[in-house]
Amino acid sequence: MANSEFEQRRQTVASGLAEHKLDGLLVSWGPNLRYLSGFTGSNALLLVTPGKSILFTDPRYTIQAGQESTCQVRIAKGPLVIDVVAAIAKSGLKRVGYEPALTTCDAYQSLESKLPMKATLVAVKGWIEELRTVKSPAEIARIRRSVETNSKAFEQAVARVRPGMKEQDLAADLEYRMRRLGAEKPSFETIVAGGVRSALPHAQPTAARFRTGELIVVDMGALQAGYCSDMTRMLYLGAPTAKVKRTYKAVLEAQLAGIDAVRAGVRTAAVDAAARNVLKGYGLDGAFIHSTGHGLGLEIHEPPRLGKRDKGRLKAGMAITIEPGVYLEGFGGIRIEDTVLVTEKGCEILTPTGKELRVL
Repeated sequence: MANSEFEQRRQTVASGLAEHKLDGLLVSWGPNLRYLSGFTGSNALLLVTPGKSILFTDPRYTIQAGQESTCQVRIAKGPLVIDVVAAIAKSGLKRVGYEPALTTCDAYQSLESKLPMKATLVAVKGWIEELRTVKSPAEIARIRRSVETNSKAFEQAVARVRPGMKEQDLAADLEYRMRRLGAEKPSFETIVAGGVRSALPHAQPTAARFRTGELIVVDMGALQAGYCSDMTRMLYLGAPTAKVKRTYKAVLEAQLAGIDAVRAGVRTAAVDAAARNVLKGYGLDGAFIHSTGHGLGLEIHEPPRLGKRDKGRLKAGMAITIEPGVYLEGFGGIRIEDTVLVTEKGCEILTPTGKELRVL
C-alpha cells in the first residue's frame, strides 16, 4: 500500500482533532496504528497532532520503522511512555485523546501519572475503527487475495478428507496449505468439527475422527498482507439424510436472503432479519444463536456488526461476512459463510467457493 495512503489517513485524523476538541490523539491499538502508519511491529505508539505525527518504538524496530512508515520515528531507550510524555510537553498539548477500550489500566495509569500538569487524557471511542470500516481500493485488493488464498487452501485440503481423519489433522492441513499459498497465518483459529460437535459454533479441533454419516463444519480464514478473509463450508461423509438436506436447504436460503438484502444504506439489522425470517419459516430461527455477520479487514471482527439489535447502516466499500447458522444439540450444526463487499446497489460476493453441501 502506498505511503501516500497512510499519510492521507493521518491527515484526515489531524483535520478532525478540532471537531473532537483534541490537541492530539495517541494511538496504541496495533490494527489502528498499522492503519495510520503502516508499521507492523509489536511495540509502538503513534501521536497524531495537527502539525505532525510521531511514531514511537524501541531499538528492535529501528530499521523496520524506517522502512514501513513515513512518520517521524522516535526510538525510545526505555519505556515508550517517557518519550511520548516528553513530546506532549514539548508541543504544549492539553487535551490528548486515547483509545479507552483498547488501553490497559496499567498503561493508562502510567501515562496519566507522567503527563504535564496542564495536560489531560480524553477517551475517544471508535473513531479510527469507524474510518477503517470503508475500505480503499488497495485494501479491497488485499482482501480479495486473502479470500482467494483461503478458498484454494480449502479445495486442496478437502480433497484429502476421508473417514478416520482427525479434526485437528484437517485443521493443520488447511493452515499449512494457506501458508504455502502466501498467507502469513490463519486470520483466526481454524474451526473444524465433525458430527454432533459441529453444533458448537466455535468448536476447537480435537483428536476426534470423522465418521461416515456425519456433518463436518469448516470455518477458516487467511491473513495475507495484513488483511483477513472468512469462510464457512459444510462437508458430509456418505449419503445425507432427509433432515440434513432440509436443514442445509434452510440455511442456504437464509444465507442467500441475507446477501440479497445487502446494499449501501440498509440497516445492518435488516440484513440479519432477512436471514432470520427464512429460518423462522422452517421453524429453525430458535437454533440461530449468533448475529448474521460482521465486518473484517485488518481484524477478523470489525464494525459493523450485523445483529438483530444493531442500528448501523451499511456503506459502499465495507467488507462483511454473511453467515447464518443452525445448531441442534445431538444432531449437529450447519453454517454457510461468505466474505462480501458492499456496493451502492447491492454487493459482490468475494468468496469463489461453491455453497453446495460437499458430499464426500
